[in-house]
Amino acid sequence: PQKTSFHRSQTLGYKNGFAISRLPTVGIGGERLYVNQLSQAELDELSNTRPTLTYGPAKQAAPPAFIPAHVAFDKKILKFDAYFQEDVPFSPEEHYRIHQVRIYYYLEDDSMTVIEPVVRNSALLQGKLIRRHRVPKNDHGEHYHWKDLNRGINITMYGRTYRIVDCDPFTQVFLESQGIELNPPEEMPFDPYTEMHRMPIRKYITPSDFDQLKQFLTYDKQVLRFYAMWDDTNSMFGEIRPCIIHYFLADDTVEVREVYKQNDGRQPFPVLIRRQRLPKAFVENKKTFPSCVMEISDEEVLQWYTAKDFAVGKSTTLLGRTFFIYDCDEFTRKFYCDKFGITDFQPVEIKKKPCEKVPQVIPPYNGFGILEDTHQNCFSPIPKPPRKDLIKTPENDHKVLRYQVGLESPNPEDRELRFILSYFLSNDMISIFEPQVRNSGIIGGKYLKKTRVAKPGSTTENAMYYEPSDLTIGSTIEVFGRRFVITDADEYVLNYMESNAESFPAATLQSMRDHFRSRRMVEETDKSDIQDLETRKQELDELIVQVQEELKLHEYLNNKNIQEAFLQCDKDGSGILDKAKFTSLCESLSVPTSAVLNKLIELCSCGEDMINYRDFLRAFPS
Repeated sequence: PQKTSFHRSQTLGYKNGFAISRLPTVGIGGERLYVNQLSQAELDELSNTRPTLTYGPAKQAAPPAFIPAHVAFDKKILKFDAYFQEDVPFSPEEHYRIHQVRIYYYLEDDSMTVIEPVVRNSALLQGKLIRRHRVPKNDHGEHYHWKDLNRGINITMYGRTYRIVDCDPFTQVFLESQGIELNPPEEMPFDPYTEMHRMPIRKYITPSDFDQLKQFLTYDKQVLRFYAMWDDTNSMFGEIRPCIIHYFLADDTVEVREVYKQNDGRQPFPVLIRRQRLPKAFVENKKTFPSCVMEISDEEVLQWYTAKDFAVGKSTTLLGRTFFIYDCDEFTRKFYCDKFGITDFQPVEIKKKPCEKVPQVIPPYNGFGILEDTHQNCFSPIPKPPRKDLIKTPENDHKVLRYQVGLESPNPEDRELRFILSYFLSNDMISIFEPQVRNSGIIGGKYLKKTRVAKPGSTTENAMYYEPSDLTIGSTIEVFGRRFVITDADEYVLNYMESNAESFPAATLQSMRDHFRSRRMVEETDKSDIQDLETRKQELDELIVQVQEELKLHEYLNNKNIQEAFLQCDKDGSGILDKAKFTSLCESLSVPTSAVLNKLIELCSCGEDMINYRDFLRAFPS
């Protein structure tokens, strides 16, 4: 209890680059070890090497002979009893059918086959249902293995589910030897149709006093005719259809025919309900009766339609359709009067309901093409291109109004961008192009392809597009969320506006004229300044030639010293010297004075007291 140090000695180290372990030299806390105890692994290794040291290395037994799988598992087959259920939708006697099958699994190559025992006179395709091969398990390339088979499970092969209920003794012993826990066996179900026909149920039918032959001979070729209306307006695209109901007294059958009119747009298929006996009420809780059959027998029907169920002014439901009888023929009136004593056959006047006009809803613009393209999708099943103005398009073909616009943006770099906006008069479309500027870091090109641009606030019902009268100097246009300011225009724009002055407001035309007037004045001023500069340059070149001819007489002048002296006096390198300093420097360099030289100095003057000595030194080449 008084121990306070629990340090352990280092037992791991490196020797010649290899990790080795050492036996501890001291115990925990630095206590002295009297015996270096060996580890359990070293003791086991030492015990194993003692016989080798005494008797020499033991001889290893030869490995057993290799037996391939197809030899070891030859004729070894796992047999499973299974069944699958098949639906029978078109039979009133059975809803489903049970097929008993046998599943064979061949251990030699992991193949499987499914065989159904053949039943004589069954009229079914039986025998080998799945040929012998490796059956795929899923879509990942896996196949069924004997580990996947067990009693009481479902397996699906090629879309059909089999229920395994039992297996043979060999299969049970093999699977248990491999460590698979088998489920308890199940009973094999039997086919209900086969069981029903093995023990036929005796039926006792009491003969009825109703004579069908007498009815046929009495009422043969006698038909009751009713005029009815089928109201189908509750369904999609439904309407009120006129029909004729025929009731055949010979066998109590009913037939419904549609009445077609000329050019009503319907196929001439008059028989709506074929001649047959129609059920009025079914037997309650008849669970064995299928929902879809080809024929209905007396066992499922509680009551059939008779002549008493049809009357003028009443509605009758036949096979889910409601017919309103509004009139009948003369033979039908006489039959009901003699048979049932009914004399009231007042026909009902049918009033047609006015067709409800469905408003056409135009969907919002989907972003493809122009707005008219979206409208064309609503006008016809096959969209057609919008109609072109056959008068406007040829007259304004190849007529384009070009404007220079700038981008309105809080970013100062974007405000310096310039674009060319083109307005096509033939179809009122707008395109925007960005000229490429060298060393700007921005790739120019097409910014907006030809399309019609709607004004802000326009809707699909009332679409307003930009017109030439909306494009004025200084105006702002919004193009798909971007705002552009018009800064300049082509001269063709002014010429077009003046030639079509009635189509433009007076203020718009006057603002365009003022813009071009100010621009022409600037251009004329720049042009006159350029002409003055060219005249001065030409006069300066002529004077320099005259001065150089005159200086050839003065051989003592050193042109190189003169240039060096002027450059040394120009401390800031501006090329301009004070007039007094320039004069003193010329005197110190013994530059001769003459009328031509004085005129050269006047042309080189920059203001009143400054002289551009660089133009002056052109007369003194080195």
